[in-house]
Amino acid sequence: MPRPAPLPLANAGPDQQPGHAAGTHANGRPSHASPRGHRGVRFFAEWIRRPTQVGAIAPSSRALARMMLDLVDIPASRVVVEYGPGTGAFTDAIGPRLGAGARLFGIELNAHMADVLAHRHPGVRIHRRSVDEVEAVCRDEGLSGQGCVDVIISGLPWASFPDDLQVRALEATARVLRPGGAMVTFGYHIGLMLPAGRRFYKRLPEYFPSITRSRTVWSNLPPAFVFTCRTAGGA
Repeated sequence: MPRPAPLPLANAGPDQQPGHAAGTHANGRPSHASPRGHRGVRFFAEWIRRPTQVGAIAPSSRALARMMLDLVDIPASRVVVEYGPGTGAFTDAIGPRLGAGARLFGIELNAHMADVLAHRHPGVRIHRRSVDEVEAVCRDEGLSGQGCVDVIISGLPWASFPDDLQVRALEATARVLRPGGAMVTFGYHIGLMLPAGRRFYKRLPEYFPSITRSRTVWSNLPPAFVFTCRTAGGA
């Protein structure tokens, strides 16, 4: 099968969506929104401390969050997983879109951000593990571990990952997604200047036969684009 052309890069979690304040998600999960400025300070501080875990200097914009979630069918999804949810900005936007009975859980390795996220979204289970352990996380959630996830929303700094971690994470991701399932991730043009970023996007077609790239979201800081990566099969 011919491989798609090499693609460009991915990374970090968005600001609170308009109209979604502290209270309860549409699916009944409680949330505690915090001021965007406070979260931005936390985000920047964690980026200074751990740049290989935190892929951006600030939470992503509302426009980027809307674009990412509009590219997949969250309301029809039964299981949604967040990779690197950070302080919970994507979680804010995902919650109101979840259908009744749907499950959302996150994988966040950064301990401080995981604590913030657990406080803001006490109804969402946060697993403090690496994403290459996503199969074990799914089993901890009572799922099969393979082919059990509909959508993965990723805020990971893929361009800063060592080569072996990229491979392990992508292999595990492809295994847990159902046929026709999708991983949505985003990146910055500057990521293409990094060897790890170039490797990551050249590697994507090995795991996902369908990869599309969005227009640039210029209102994001820095400007970003979105990749929707789908597994084979599905309706």
